[in-house]
Amino acid sequence: MLAGLITIDRSSSVPLPEQVYRAVREAIGAGRLDAGARLPSSRALAAALGISRNSVNAAYELLAAEGIVTVRSGSAPKVASVALWGEGETPAISARAVALSARGRAMSTDPWSATERRRGGRLEPGTPSLDRFPADEWARTLRRAARRLRGDVLSYGETRGLPELRRELAAYLAAERGVRATPERIIVIPSTQASLNLLASALADPGEAAWLEDPGYLGARAAFTAAGLDIVPMPVDEEGADPRLVSDRRPPRLIYVTPSHQYPYGTRMSLARRAMVLDAARACGGVVLEDDYDSEFLFSGRPLAAMQGLGAEGEVIYLGTFSKSMLPGLRVAYMVVPEHLAGPLAVAQRVSGMLANVTTQAALADFIASGRYRAHLRRVQETCEARGRELAAALRQKLGTAADVPDPVGGVQLALRFAGAVDDLAIAARVNALGFGVAALSPYGIACNPSGLVVGFAGAQGGEAQACAEAVAGALAGAEKRRA
Repeated sequence: MLAGLITIDRSSSVPLPEQVYRAVREAIGAGRLDAGARLPSSRALAAALGISRNSVNAAYELLAAEGIVTVRSGSAPKVASVALWGEGETPAISARAVALSARGRAMSTDPWSATERRRGGRLEPGTPSLDRFPADEWARTLRRAARRLRGDVLSYGETRGLPELRRELAAYLAAERGVRATPERIIVIPSTQASLNLLASALADPGEAAWLEDPGYLGARAAFTAAGLDIVPMPVDEEGADPRLVSDRRPPRLIYVTPSHQYPYGTRMSLARRAMVLDAARACGGVVLEDDYDSEFLFSGRPLAAMQGLGAEGEVIYLGTFSKSMLPGLRVAYMVVPEHLAGPLAVAQRVSGMLANVTTQAALADFIASGRYRAHLRRVQETCEARGRELAAALRQKLGTAADVPDPVGGVQLALRFAGAVDDLAIAARVNALGFGVAALSPYGIACNPSGLVVGFAGAQGGEAQACAEAVAGALAGAEKRRA
């Protein structure tokens, strides 16, 4: 009878003893073999299955080691009187459904899915100029870094970040962004999203308020929601976020802003507004999270220093990343935190496992120190500016008065706003059906309800800008016909 419950697949990569073991174990678990049932000898089962006796013996030994069968010299193997699941119990073959917690449900909700953007689609927002990445030069740097690494950094030492990279970042940020940074205050982490998740959990308790730009970055909203914080919208206009217009005046524990290049509108926060945000945080003892995600790409005007350098000590935590200037796949970002929080946050980072690859960190330190990083930024900035202006011009030419299309002042994407009531989700879906990855603007709003698209331009090549503009114009025209 047992032989009829076992199917041998000689083409399978699973060894024959493992196949017999799994089949017998499943038969016992499903109740097809009762506790105490006698099993055939290894010689008899091997003959019935057409395999070697050694294979059957190996399977029986595995079953015996787990207490599923008993094997005694001179007697036939038997199913254990109390098998894995206890006498009289018959487990379900399928795994028991384990429910997510409330926080798990919040964490597993993809905020970007609501925008209709298609991962990997052309002109997807946030995607850098992948074709401009110096792959050969980076490969040489990476190999050299891997050869040089020694000591505890290859194990569990320096989990807050490689000392060489933190030194280079401190000098670079002070010179380029006016950030008050020391190596001891820098924590290297895999992504800005990881930074937001860590800070939301470590610096605020569930139920506390977090002010967020409206419209604003969906990743920040997701991190704060998962941490149980109450999201309070902070309206955005051409000067950036305006804390005077916040309707819910509960003291914020966290205030999240993107002052260098507001996400998604792309505007720069004026100096006056920066001062207002700092005053709002100062008045209630909150902290500003300054996400400087693509400040390296400024196409016109003079760059304003980071808010972190304008505020008093401890008022601002500065967030930066290499995902836009280099590659998202490097998985390296960083935080500049107040001195008194550096130690506790480094422990929280280690406990949560948010650790960045040490070889990549070593290569980045070398890349910055040698001057190749700045040279790369200059090349990429020129490319992004040309592609951004090309996309804006193509959209204006095709859409006319149907949309407001600004010239990008920097970054890797632009936001266009439709004139009148337009279902931007439907427009995004129709455009992306043609292979694009644009995002509808409306889901970025909290209390406001903007209508438009967020379109990446850093990777636009070979007529893609013109093709996207034609796709958007076609989707809008189709929507007008359906309404008529």
